[in-house]
Amino acid sequence: MVRIRVLVVDDHRIFAESLAAALAAEPDVDVSAAGSGPAALRCLERAAAEGRRFDVLLVDADLGGNLPGMRPAVPVQESNEDGLVDGISLVAGVRSGQPSVRTVVLAEKDDPRRAALALQAGASGWVAKDCSLSRLLTVIRGVLRDETHLPPALLTGVLRELTAARKHRTESERLVESLTPREREVLRCMVAGLGRKAVAERLYLSPHTVRTHMQNVLGKLGVHSTLAAVALARRAGVGPVDLTGDVVERGGQLA
Repeated sequence: MVRIRVLVVDDHRIFAESLAAALAAEPDVDVSAAGSGPAALRCLERAAAEGRRFDVLLVDADLGGNLPGMRPAVPVQESNEDGLVDGISLVAGVRSGQPSVRTVVLAEKDDPRRAALALQAGASGWVAKDCSLSRLLTVIRGVLRDETHLPPALLTGVLRELTAARKHRTESERLVESLTPREREVLRCMVAGLGRKAVAERLYLSPHTVRTHMQNVLGKLGVHSTLAAVALARRAGVGPVDLTGDVVERGGQLA
């Protein structure tokens, strides 16, 4: 019998333990649990190192949203980290680090916007926490066949959100394409969080020239602040400049 390895990631002890126990009663399911995003990542890394990767992650949509003073605790991995990783960020991290692992988001309520964000992050499904065990098992087995599962009531709203997100991305990409190569490099520095002086040092430009480039970037993107420019850049898929690599070579023709 091929067994399905499932990791439940939830910071509410009663729910996590109840769900894990219910799944463990299935003859073809092995289940573990973690009480936070960092704890889940450690479980995944350890399992991969031991050659027994998880197949499916069941991730709490509100992971990390517990009240101050509450101590998340689960059977397998205690959560005592300072940092928090929310559910959708965990989905994106798992998708990037272990793309063979399927993720399903468990939610208290239907939310088309967050469900769309989860799918964009790499989730294969969005399921209500109060769904039946048989429904959850259907989803678990379905995502392993590369199916995507959404509640029917959410489908229209999620498609609308994904369409709107694509429209915004297309508009953002068009605006970014209007920048010169040097302006795009300055924008990537802005995305990396570099200030004017740091950008000037990195690109071998004067602070005055960098200020001019930044003003041109804001004007061409149609925004009024660095934060807005960074948000638009991220929508267009513009990543930060690599701060660990070599600085940009001198090139007056790009200034």
